[in-house]
Amino acid sequence: MKLVLRATLLAATLALATGPAHADITIGVDLSLTGPASGLGIPVNTGFALWPETVGGQKVRFITLDDRSDPAQAQKNAQRLITEDKVDVIIGSSTTTPAIAMGEAAAEGQTVQLAAAPAEFPEGKGTWTFRLPQSTAIMAGGVIDHMKRTGIKSFAFIGYSDAYGESWLKDLTRLANEAGIKITTVERYARADTSVTAQAIKAIGSNPDAILIVASGSGAAMPHTTVVDRGYKGKIYQTHSAASRDLIRLGGKAVEGSFVVSGLAVLPEELPDDHPSKKLAVDFVNAYEIKYGKGSRNQFAAHAYDAYLILDKVVPIALKKGEPGTQEFRTALKDALETVGPIPITQGVIHYTKDDHFGFDQQAQMMLTVKDGQFRAAP
Repeated sequence: MKLVLRATLLAATLALATGPAHADITIGVDLSLTGPASGLGIPVNTGFALWPETVGGQKVRFITLDDRSDPAQAQKNAQRLITEDKVDVIIGSSTTTPAIAMGEAAAEGQTVQLAAAPAEFPEGKGTWTFRLPQSTAIMAGGVIDHMKRTGIKSFAFIGYSDAYGESWLKDLTRLANEAGIKITTVERYARADTSVTAQAIKAIGSNPDAILIVASGSGAAMPHTTVVDRGYKGKIYQTHSAASRDLIRLGGKAVEGSFVVSGLAVLPEELPDDHPSKKLAVDFVNAYEIKYGKGSRNQFAAHAYDAYLILDKVVPIALKKGEPGTQEFRTALKDALETVGPIPITQGVIHYTKDDHFGFDQQAQMMLTVKDGQFRAAP
């Protein structure tokens, strides 16, 4: 696999450059591998298979736990990884609410968390949490921009009644107001719900130009097919958590012509040639599909690989101030993340600072449409 081979050679070169050998780096991984959010956790987990054996020249040891899509379990897992397993960094969770719960443990244990979900924290909280996905503000901006350019004046909201849905609603409300676009109704439902018929009827009855569905993984297909089955003919939008083959597989003809704002690793071939992430993302999806099969690419696995690209950049810096397994090393990792500058990864160029632990700009999103059962770049 060319991508892994190149990464391995790079790691070997760094190992020679760092001088004396250090202790192995221990990485704790917590993901929603079972439960209603497993459609996100499982693909994130597959991305670790493309990591080389070393990061920043140091060997890596993984400890992987399942939070079962439960925030309380995610917090317990994070506490165990920090206090018992003495990990140097935590990756996870793949779901927003569990990732937020982990952030509290990460801050208390002064251990860097690379969240694989766009976790939002109150001001002063989440100080040790750095996000791998784009913020909802970045992705919502892509949706509102597309609506403006296509003449949409109003839309209905159907979304999860959890932290992910709330984050989207907050950013959409602000951006829609600025753009002069009306939200006709807000309909919420729980991730575990098996029907959204009532919400669909209310959304359609508000006569919107478009409907935006805020859901994730395979769960995004059910509300989509419901509004189509109920006769809705307008534009339908989905968020980046729905940008997977599950939406097309389960949604079938109902999702044809819909729009999905997405990270770059779903269709990087259609990025401009001068985009700083194009080559990285194309190499990643090619390597991923060699391992998992044609059409298996997904942005969730890319988050896991992006964690490698980021750590490979900052680990050598942190090693100058401390050994893996020590608080000095963990603190140095946080400092390095906040000061290292822009890092090209598969999903865009990430530039963390002390005040910005998302780090992406608008170049980190693209609008897709579904055509003939495939994702295509939206015109």
